[in-house]
Amino acid sequence: MLTVALGFGYLAVATSMVLCLIRLLRGPDMPDRVMAADTLYVNGIAMLVLVGISLHQTLYFEAALLIAMAGFVGTVAWCKYLTRGSCID
Repeated sequence: MLTVALGFGYLAVATSMVLCLIRLLRGPDMPDRVMAADTLYVNGIAMLVLVGISLHQTLYFEAALLIAMAGFVGTVAWCKYLTRGSCID
């Protein structure tokens, strides 16, 4: 039963990643691209968690936490740059 759920999870996350990548490349304006990049890294975290569950390794969960922190800081910096023109005030 777990293998079926993991297979469905891999398929759903991979589909979401492809759709976010398309939005990132073809986005009509920059805020759409920022949101696509943010969603893409969240999907990457979900993929790491799925790999960690399927391989029974806790190291993948720690990597997912590190990527989440870095992605949050990157998204905030990107949004601040778009709204103010610089990241550092």
